[in-house]
Parts: sequence; C-alpha cells; structure tokens
Amino acid sequence: MSARQPTAFLIDASIYIFRYYFALPDNWWAENGYSTSAVYGYSQWLVRFLQTQNPRYVAACFDESLKSCFRNDIYENYKISRALPDEALAYQLEACKQITELMGVSSYASHRYEADDLIAALAKKCRRKKLGVCVVSRDKDLSQVVQREGDSLWDAPEGEKMNASAVKAKLGVAPHQVAAYLALVGDSSDDIPGVPGVGPKTACTLLSHFDNWIQLRNNISAIPHLPIRGAASLADKIERHKTQIEMALQLTQLVENAPLGRRFTVNRKKPNLPALFALSKVLGFGQNFETSLNRLTT
Repeated sequence: MSARQPTAFLIDASIYIFRYYFALPDNWWAENGYSTSAVYGYSQWLVRFLQTQNPRYVAACFDESLKSCFRNDIYENYKISRALPDEALAYQLEACKQITELMGVSSYASHRYEADDLIAALAKKCRRKKLGVCVVSRDKDLSQVVQREGDSLWDAPEGEKMNASAVKAKLGVAPHQVAAYLALVGDSSDDIPGVPGVGPKTACTLLSHFDNWIQLRNNISAIPHLPIRGAASLADKIERHKTQIEMALQLTQLVENAPLGRRFTVNRKKPNLPALFALSKVLGFGQNFETSLNRLTT
C-alpha cells in the first residue's frame, strides 16, 4: 500500500463505551435522571481521537444485535452469558450514537449483524475505494480484517498499531486463520464451544501445517504423523468434533457482505456544534466538555 494512500478509521464503538461504563463513577447525570458517565467517557475519547488523528475518513459501528443476531439462529447459546442492556444503559448507548453522528462520524448498527460484521463490510467497501483500513478496537476477532499490507488493528490511543505480522506474533496465527483458530479453541467471551483438549498452542500448531479448516478437515488422517504430543488422539478429537467446529466457524467468521442499513459513507462531516452543545446540556456534561468541542476540526 502506498504511504500516501489515505486511511479509513473504522471504530468499534461499543468497546470504548463499555470501557468507560465500567471505569468511570456516576458523576454525570442526564435531565431524566439517568447516569451518563459512559456517554461522557466515550464522547471525550472520541473528541480526543478526532483532534489527534484529524481523519478525513472515519465511521463507527455499534452493537445492537444481542440475542437477535443471525448467530443465535445457528447456536442458541451464543453470547448467552451476556445480559441485555437495561433501560438506563440503553439510554446511554443511544446517546453515544447521537453524539457520534453529531460529531460528523457516520454510525452503523444492525439487529441481525454485529459491529464486527459491519466493520468487515465497511473495510471491504473501503478497499474498493482504494482506502487503507485501520480498525480501532482491541477485539481479537477483528484481526480478521487486517488483510493487506498497511491494514492495522489499533486500540487507540495507548495501544500499538498491529499489522498482519504483529497479529501473527501475538496470536500465533495469521489474520485469515483467526476464525478457524477460535473455532478450534472456543471463545468463552462469546460462549462458543471449542474442541475439548485443544488449546491455543495445539490450534496454532495445526494451523501452521494446514492453512485453513478445509485443509485440516480433508487431512485429518495426516494429524497422527505431525510432531504434536498426543497427535493420534488429537486426530480422533478433530474427527469427532467436525460438526461442532463447522458450526463454530459460522459464529467466528465475519460477514463481509453484511448489509449496512444505510448508504455507505466514511467521509467525515463537519460537526454540528449547536446540536452538540444542546445535547451536552441534556446529558449533564458541563463546561469542560463544551470547551473540548470547540477544539474539534474537520
């Protein structure tokens, strides 16, 4: 990728909203009595991000598909351990979307597809527009989006930007193997089952010999000959759990053709400062937030 090629920043908004939801005390309150601490923390984060990066191309994706995602049709226990937002949290999540749009950042959400899918779909469209892609998140699932030289995954602002080589160094598998890796080891955060007895090291070793699940499935008979401890029993485990692995793969793979629900755009727009000032008063943010808004540039 050319160093002069512009980059689109695709923000996994929910990651940062919940970071502040759990980190900040309830020091900010809306006029209706709901706490707005998560909105305040996320909004300040977004202001700083826009100020420091001054992106020309940026979009944010939100999760609204808990319990209604297509993945729940495949596996009813998908994310079963996560509770639906109560009314107070739902208010904050919606306020975060409003703030994002008013700051000039297009927001995307779906009741059938997750934010990760929307980011993957946006990334695909960005590539067609000859834009580089920087996914702003710390979610390992989104490593799958780091497909080309110059693509990156970044937990802004303190994290390091991870390219494909850095992803492989951290996880032990290449970005295009992440879905298969998770299908083998499972993902407790999403309640996805793994193959019993197959941990990260074993999964990485398997995927170093077989590039993807199809190759692995078609060569199970070769596993006993690999330099893996317990290779013979491992082959039996993979054989007995083939159906589960293929089900899990449908959960771990991102959907690059997910419908966006609105016209595609990652062009940053001018912030609507009057509306932001009015909303910040409703949310109880105070003068410090209004001062930070005045530093926004486009």
